[in-house]
Amino acid sequence: MAKPKKTPRPKAETPKGFRDYFGAEVTQRTEMLRRIAGVYHRYGFDALESSGVETVEALGKFLPDVDRPNEGVFAWQEDADTDKPGDWLALRYDLTAPLARVYAQHRNDLPTPYRRYAMGPVWRNEKPGPGRFRQFYQCDADTVGAPSVAADAEICAMLADCLEEVGIPRGDYVIRVNNRKVLNGVLEVAGLAGDDKERERGIVLRAIDKLDRLGVEGVRALLGAGRKDESGDFTEGAGLSEAQIIPIMNFVGASEHVDNRLLEKAKAMPGIANLVASAARLAGDDYQRQVFAEFPEVLEMRVRETVSVLKDLILGSDVGRQGVDELEQIASLLEAAGYGPDRIVIDPSVVRGLGYYTGPVYEAELTFDIEDEKGRTRNFGSVAGGGRYDDLVKRFTGQAVPATGVSIGVDRLLAALQAKGRLQADTAGPVVVTVMDRDRMADYQAMVAELRKAGIRAEVYLGNPKNFGNQLKYADRRGSPAAVIEGGDEKERGVIQIKDLILGAKIAESATLEEWKDRPSQFEVPRDQLVEKVREILGAHGLDEGTK
Repeated sequence: MAKPKKTPRPKAETPKGFRDYFGAEVTQRTEMLRRIAGVYHRYGFDALESSGVETVEALGKFLPDVDRPNEGVFAWQEDADTDKPGDWLALRYDLTAPLARVYAQHRNDLPTPYRRYAMGPVWRNEKPGPGRFRQFYQCDADTVGAPSVAADAEICAMLADCLEEVGIPRGDYVIRVNNRKVLNGVLEVAGLAGDDKERERGIVLRAIDKLDRLGVEGVRALLGAGRKDESGDFTEGAGLSEAQIIPIMNFVGASEHVDNRLLEKAKAMPGIANLVASAARLAGDDYQRQVFAEFPEVLEMRVRETVSVLKDLILGSDVGRQGVDELEQIASLLEAAGYGPDRIVIDPSVVRGLGYYTGPVYEAELTFDIEDEKGRTRNFGSVAGGGRYDDLVKRFTGQAVPATGVSIGVDRLLAALQAKGRLQADTAGPVVVTVMDRDRMADYQAMVAELRKAGIRAEVYLGNPKNFGNQLKYADRRGSPAAVIEGGDEKERGVIQIKDLILGAKIAESATLEEWKDRPSQFEVPRDQLVEKVREILGAHGLDEGTK
């Protein structure tokens, strides 16, 4: 009789495109979310936690791939193997489409406008790559029911406040604002208006949105026959004629055109000629940063020049003209609130790839450089984006409901702060109360309870206490700032030993024998001074009692 085959052991590995997060990473993310939520709350937004699963029907055309409704998401069909299969369900792709469903479902119980923020993981079944995961956190804020572009201006101001609240100073970021209506006007000029051109318009939007990654020629290829990437994968293009491509590419190059016009005008301004002549050798953002930092009046000129260029591009299109007018209103509102073009600028290159945007769109870009995994210097890029989507709720209600909102990429923002050295690399572990006598566990639990009541993070060692050295090794692995020791002798004398593990590690690294004797890292104190001495040690290392 053949032996039954053993069930193979599963591989202990994270699925492709996913990753695990440990201690400090989770703590840092939680703190960032807390800070952002504080800004959202200050602006009057209420929290919402919606389901992580939506019906594919509810997500509808707002799925990442319009032509293949179950592509790009993790989807499954209920009771698929039965005679009566159920609904197709999918893990949420973002936090915006679920908001539309929530508002349509509960609109009679919600105020108008409804201002909500939401935070949590989203899932995208897309090809993973460096820094691109299939599960990641988003942090959204949206206003539903407000048709005025004042709502869009407010979102942009709030986004600027969020970036500064988490540690991105002015000068290290810029929020770029455009209007989808302007691009619609350009598409109309290019002959792409009408329902029969929806596919082509979608490809154009996604192509322009990839300008930073693909460059001008890559975008042009996607407007035409298509593009093959470095791996050999071919992406079908929009199939436009050269006559149709020209106005779209003029729109793509509008920002550079504005810079050139602005440079010519700035040369005639008193006191700026020498700086502009020097800055002319720089490219794009470098030029803007140097000139705009010292001459904000040039930055203000840029708004007017951008509007002028856009008006030329959409000449003859009513919807395009409406978009330019809205951009002027947003710039005026932001200036009145103290958010000038040093932080928020009009930029025609921002289109946002998703198809549901109907008006103003905005994107937050970090302007500093970092080194990538191959040691190459590059701009960090976008960390947040959003816009107006007035047709999203209409799918459920049949009635147009104006809405606008922003989504912050939490993981990218954390990576940016890490790259700039603005995140503490390590989070201090808990104070460890060691166990010298198994029968006195109640005494040790009493100690740890005192520390916790005082707001100090602490734990009792719960492993095998037989080898005391292993207990200290455990404390080191936990990043513990201190260890508490009470053996039988200390118990009889009413004292405890407290070992400063941080100081001990520093002494062990470099101190001589004499220095080691002069700088002891272990202290004996009366038992009733446990909390006081631990606080003293934490304070000496700038931990604010705080391993909290």
